[in-house]
Amino acid sequence: MAFTASSPSPSSLLRASFSPHEPKAPWASSASQSDQFSFISTAGPSCQIPSLLKPISAETHRSKSVVPLAAKVAAAEGDKNNVAEDYEKLAKEMENASPLEIMEKALVKFGNDIAIAFSGAEDIALIEYAKITGRPFRVFSLDTGRLNPETYQFFETVGKHYGIHIEYMFPDAVEVQGLVRGKGLFSFYEDGHQECCRVRKVRPLRRALKGLRAWITGQRKDQSPGTRAEIPVVQLDPSFEGIDGGIGSLVKWNPVANVEGPDIWNFLQVMNVPVNPLHSQGYVSIGCEPCTRPVLPGQHEREGRWWWEDAEAKECGLHKGNIKKEEALHLNGNGNEISATNGSANVPDIFNSKTLVSLSRTGIENLTRLENRSEPWLVVLYAPWCRFCQAMEGSYIELAENLAGTGVKVGKFRADGEHKTYAQQELQLGSFPTILFYPKHASKPIKYPSEKRDVATLLAFVNALR
Repeated sequence: MAFTASSPSPSSLLRASFSPHEPKAPWASSASQSDQFSFISTAGPSCQIPSLLKPISAETHRSKSVVPLAAKVAAAEGDKNNVAEDYEKLAKEMENASPLEIMEKALVKFGNDIAIAFSGAEDIALIEYAKITGRPFRVFSLDTGRLNPETYQFFETVGKHYGIHIEYMFPDAVEVQGLVRGKGLFSFYEDGHQECCRVRKVRPLRRALKGLRAWITGQRKDQSPGTRAEIPVVQLDPSFEGIDGGIGSLVKWNPVANVEGPDIWNFLQVMNVPVNPLHSQGYVSIGCEPCTRPVLPGQHEREGRWWWEDAEAKECGLHKGNIKKEEALHLNGNGNEISATNGSANVPDIFNSKTLVSLSRTGIENLTRLENRSEPWLVVLYAPWCRFCQAMEGSYIELAENLAGTGVKVGKFRADGEHKTYAQQELQLGSFPTILFYPKHASKPIKYPSEKRDVATLLAFVNALR
């Protein structure tokens, strides 16, 4: 659970995360500190002040968004084009900036033409940072129609807490109807999540962004294996277009790109920010209800998403620009890794220990053929680039150390690249990591059925079979 991270003192967190300047709202200089971060709701019938903000979708001419009073007091200071700015240079200059400094820069630069993308998870930190700046800001979210009830309730809580109305985008009803009537409600379990995500998330997002010049996301480098490790704090969006159209017409800001998950949660705790109740049930990364589940000990946070697919490209399409062109050549239509290397030749090997036996292709083939073995074996099928394999490295090495001298051999077999097809056909490989137990007097290996990868659970599995 995310809240188990130890919390730093409020003063140290503020020093690390907050820029030293004061909020720039026009009323901040004459207000007390407690008033600087408060917003006056305009939702009541006696306060119907016309919004200065443009609708988030270019395809509609009205917006029901209600924004903080600051937005009514003064027009935003936004740039009207992205051409003059060198965003690669800006990203390098702001690489070590705090999330608050990056948020401030984004809101100042784009004013009413920028919005925060809110998924109903820990990215509420973005809204908190925006509030702290004292500047007007917009928030939008994608309602796929298949979110958890807790997420819908959380949206309402957030709106009331910050005095804002979240601008929701919905999928096209005709497209959803065609998908469901043609393939059923759960086709993604059979042929991958990309088609459903394209209808319910990507296309609504595309419509939303066509009404903006920039957007703000909660992407972090530590979130997803293979796709987010190199995201900059600001970039020209490689996948979507803004209001002016064309490549380079939309700027994408990632204020928490360099922040690690535990630090996000420390910040939310210290600032007493409301969070999605699903987090207390073991969910870390939260998406649609059928495609999200809690993570277990030893699992990476992103492993709770689309768990029936491989680990390499856990993206729904909203951030598909993270996948490099050369890497995309190694993915099939479902986002699953099918190539020989995926650039993994330069990735250092894992599960390195004197108590572990590294099996070659010939070694694993011989072990699998044997009907009677001198001793039982436990073998992990892995790929060194897989973040989920990396997450269980410590527990697996500890398990090997615990089993040393007990008569159980512990090994590893690298099953990606040219060995993957063999592993899928002969070794029951579904996704990385896969753990197999080879009994002493049985030819067929037994696949570890649980997603728990802590030492105690793995040891119980071994003891029950040996």
